[in-house]
Amino acid sequence: MASKIFPALSRSLSRTTRKIQIPQCRSLSSATRLPSEALQVHRDSSQNNPSIPFQFNAINQKLIAEILKRYPPQYKKAAVMPLLDLGQRQLGLTSISVMNEVARLLEMPPMRVYEVATFYTMYNRDPVGRFHVQACTTTPCQLGGCGSDAIMAAIESHLGIHPGHTTSDGLFTFSEVECLGACVNAPMIQINDDYYEDLTPESTVALLKALQASAEATGAAGGTAGLGGTSDAGMGGKEGDERGQTGMGEGAVRKYVAKGVQIPSPGPMSGRKTCENLSGLTCLTEEPWGNEKMRTDGAL
Repeated sequence: MASKIFPALSRSLSRTTRKIQIPQCRSLSSATRLPSEALQVHRDSSQNNPSIPFQFNAINQKLIAEILKRYPPQYKKAAVMPLLDLGQRQLGLTSISVMNEVARLLEMPPMRVYEVATFYTMYNRDPVGRFHVQACTTTPCQLGGCGSDAIMAAIESHLGIHPGHTTSDGLFTFSEVECLGACVNAPMIQINDDYYEDLTPESTVALLKALQASAEATGAAGGTAGLGGTSDAGMGGKEGDERGQTGMGEGAVRKYVAKGVQIPSPGPMSGRKTCENLSGLTCLTEEPWGNEKMRTDGAL
């Protein structure tokens, strides 16, 4: 009888002891690194708070009317993304006031607009410089050409800033971003709306110097006008010869001239037009073998 009681009592005591030893507090854990420097919540600041009024200008109001024609009236909230983009191009950032105005125009809860603006990293919810330099550091750009690490180092060295920061003159904001979809011409960066591909540290620095020189030559202010901005200070003429452009420059790299400053045109910086092989054709270099020939007399 004792042999049956004591083992059961021993097992019961051991289970009780284990329960007592279990800690009653949760261990601390750290969150993983976010792929963006931007917080997913809003924090009021002197440049971005609901008390700052915002209205679309006359040109953008016409564009909004055209955009809304693409959607049935009951589904006009689907235009939230292009309207947020218009607001950012006008103000220079997607502020909380821009979001609230878009929500009012589309008759949708402001929270729905906030969800869109905080999900997509193309909406800048903090002020950026006139030239927003976004460097891709995903796998193809890490491995392609000289590698994105060399491009990142060249930008940091030349501008004297790290990702997430803006230069003191307000001309450049530097960001590290995920894949931009130009993997075949890696490494690459995006500046405002333009892609610059097949980069080397030397061509990257030359591009930044050309942008700096063009800003000085045209008197373009940094920061105040943002990406597009409402300020026309230093923007010069809007079209044609007034912009001081003389067309394509000499050499393999495409260029245009603005106020005497040559700036490389967007696209590959290696002399390629798109993504063709730099070494030339590797196939279809001779007549196809066999009897299959295309008629040259125009007859079928």
